[in-house]
Amino acid sequence: MRIGLIGTGRIGTFHAEVLSRHPAVGSLLVADADPERAAAVATRTGATAVTVDAMFGGGGLLDALVICSATSAHAPLIARAARAGLPAFCEKPIALDLPGTLGALAEVEAAGSILQLGFMRRFDAGYAEARAAVREGRLGRLHTVRATTSDPAPPPAAYLPLSGGLYRDCLVHDFDILRWVTGREVREVYATGSDAGPAMFREAGDVDTAAVLLTLDDGTLATATATRCNGAGYDVRMELAGELDQLAVGLDDRTPLTSAEPDGPGAPPKPWPGFLERFAPAYEAELDAFLRVVRGELANPCDGREALHALRIAEACEVSRRERRPVAMTEIPGG
Repeated sequence: MRIGLIGTGRIGTFHAEVLSRHPAVGSLLVADADPERAAAVATRTGATAVTVDAMFGGGGLLDALVICSATSAHAPLIARAARAGLPAFCEKPIALDLPGTLGALAEVEAAGSILQLGFMRRFDAGYAEARAAVREGRLGRLHTVRATTSDPAPPPAAYLPLSGGLYRDCLVHDFDILRWVTGREVREVYATGSDAGPAMFREAGDVDTAAVLLTLDDGTLATATATRCNGAGYDVRMELAGELDQLAVGLDDRTPLTSAEPDGPGAPPKPWPGFLERFAPAYEAELDAFLRVVRGELANPCDGREALHALRIAEACEVSRRERRPVAMTEIPGG
């Protein structure tokens, strides 16, 4: 297969390395707004560096496109790929707002093309097992879900105004995986946040820590918390409690958690340092799935509408935090 990749930052470089060693990929083209960065990744992976425009040159140059560019370029590149008839994989989000997201989805649907979104937790073994346990009834009636995403250190200050905020940039993964694991929709959210940490969050109008109470359509209660300031390490977990049993995702010998009990486990010697290390197998699995989707061997496991659902929950959280009230999902357009 002939694959193009646009965007050679941290996640783009990781994806380029995965694609370069995938047995189904015969050639890999990479492009970036910074040509020198693209050239460095091409040298590192054995790919060919080209311009972004060259990716859309036609003539059967590519079989599929992987979009890892800056978020502001996602929607235009998705639309361009759709018009060119190119199946596309795109890192989340499609766009930082609902109009941009709906516009890109309209282009994909009009063209009848493929768009797979990069919600990698769907390909993590722990989350897959949790989904199976819920769907098979092993937990009994699910009554409580607790999800958390904690980054070990804040991102660069320049990133914050471009990120869309903690709910859209970070917790959107928890919102997506909550729907995927439980098979339920969110009915209502109540969100709050704190900007008591580094001043750059206040300057960007963002929060460094957030908490959300979500009511699902079957009455299950879920909480989702996130912070940019978890010095112990990268911590992503989900706990599911039912009438018959409880199950935890992300609980292993690298979870940055210390027991306060006298005989409990201490701090892990090697806590997870970041998302690439924690979810490396999931990232590889989602790209393998995309190549299988392009070859017609697999149904799309995470199409653009899935990203829209998660973004709408994040939008509801922003309204809730701003107006300090519960927000029903029926208030958010795009449903």
